[in-house]
Amino acid sequence: MGGLEVQRAVLAAKFGAILPHLDERQRRLLIGAEARSLGHGGIRAVAQAAGVREATVSLGVRELDSGEAPLGRVRRPGGGRKRVVDLNPALRDALLALVEPDVRGDPMSPLRWTTKSTRKLAGELTRRGHKVSADTVGDLLREEGFSLQSNAKTLEGKQHPDRDAQFHYLNEQARNHQDSGAPVISVDTKKKELVGPFKNNGREWEPRGEPVRVDTHDFPDRELGRAVPYGIYDVVANTGWVNVGTDHDTAAFAVESIRRWWNGAGRAAYPTAGRLLITADAGGSNGYRTRTWKTELAQFAAEAGLAITVCHLPPGTSKWNRIEHRLFSHITMNWRGRPLTSHEVIVESIAATTTQTGLTVHAELDTGRYPTGIQVSDDEIAALPITRHRFHGDWNYTLHQHPPDATATNGTSDQTPTSRPHRLTQHSLQDPELTGMTRQKLRELIDTLTTPLEVQREQVLRTRRGHERLVAPGTGAKAKLAPADRILVTVLHLRKLATMDLLGELFGVTAMTISRAKQEVRPLLEAHGHDITASTARFRTPSDVAKFLASKPA
Repeated sequence: MGGLEVQRAVLAAKFGAILPHLDERQRRLLIGAEARSLGHGGIRAVAQAAGVREATVSLGVRELDSGEAPLGRVRRPGGGRKRVVDLNPALRDALLALVEPDVRGDPMSPLRWTTKSTRKLAGELTRRGHKVSADTVGDLLREEGFSLQSNAKTLEGKQHPDRDAQFHYLNEQARNHQDSGAPVISVDTKKKELVGPFKNNGREWEPRGEPVRVDTHDFPDRELGRAVPYGIYDVVANTGWVNVGTDHDTAAFAVESIRRWWNGAGRAAYPTAGRLLITADAGGSNGYRTRTWKTELAQFAAEAGLAITVCHLPPGTSKWNRIEHRLFSHITMNWRGRPLTSHEVIVESIAATTTQTGLTVHAELDTGRYPTGIQVSDDEIAALPITRHRFHGDWNYTLHQHPPDATATNGTSDQTPTSRPHRLTQHSLQDPELTGMTRQKLRELIDTLTTPLEVQREQVLRTRRGHERLVAPGTGAKAKLAPADRILVTVLHLRKLATMDLLGELFGVTAMTISRAKQEVRPLLEAHGHDITASTARFRTPSDVAKFLASKPA
């Protein structure tokens, strides 16, 4: 074997051992360096030994001779295969038109009502002449600032104008009770849970490939049914009490849960307390419109010897209820990924809930029956020992252990005087606290609108008759409400103080008469530039109005 053949064999062995571990540019530089060291004929010898074209070896030699600094990459900028979006500039706009049909593209997009996965987007783009892979679609979307996102629960719906004011009032009531050593509790019903081998959201550590087996369908078990956890969270003590019911979520069940908390924990924690503040949602079994809630609370107040004040959260703000974040969320995390196979599992899981901030929870099972459909009459509501607060009496009220006497003091707290209601006259209904204006301004408003109101009424009557009067004005059937009363009742209704039924009871007419009066007067108020602002007081009975007026500060 000649020297040249030996040299080629040595190079071939070297290249066979080293080149597979190098990238394209590194291989090119190595064979170029070997060729340059061999001198004349080195390019051909190295090409034959490495099994590459001579042009590749020559390129490596030129790169070495150029003296360029290391590039830090295999190819030069711009080298290699071009990106699809560079070869097809229209691809990006076509993709954005599919993922943003309401903003930039066609609202009749074929993918408008389907899942916009990268695979489906790639398929639709290919059908439109833009051949692309699902991975490339994902890269383009990320470049445009898109990412996979779930829905965000941030829309609270229409907000009540007194939303913030109610939160401030609730906070004041809570601080007042806490300063006097009275308990403050937040109450609500947690999501009803299926009892049995059903899927429970979340994950737990289990042996690989051995998940807990659960039913494929979430149909309630006829024997086990559902669990109804009603929670009471003590704001001061940072303790929870959960009454797990097996029947309906009714107002009676809600109050029974509070009763159990008081007898089991509250009375011992607050032995000298004479008051209790309950913060609750605006709806549900403990809603401010639920009559049974008030009658059951009144019975509990009498049993416990407590003055129970209730402050409801404004409508649409249930997620701000403290019990949701301080108790229910921790219970959910504690039993995540664990099928709630029995009521015992539910009770024990709730009772085992703790936090690093010191939360402890007591839980017990309530197998009592709580029927639905219980009716409470107006007379029963009127007989309740209830005092509605001056600020939003529908959301804030106090139930006493016995009918309060007439010596109560504060006009803004839960101790308003409620002596036997006096007769409500037109003069008392013109009180500035009700009308939102001084008596002088009310008289001026009545004087301004009386003549236009009479003219308007006469025009309506003429249109109804189809001809002029046949008798003198003032004769014939009299109006059920005088002009002054029609204006007053419209002002009171626009102030949102009472329903038309209650106003009809106060003025001795029907709700239909009140409605007609409002239809006549409201256009005149608007035409004369009078804007009637809503009050924060709410009344349900004539007694509420009388109590409100009797509680006016001197």
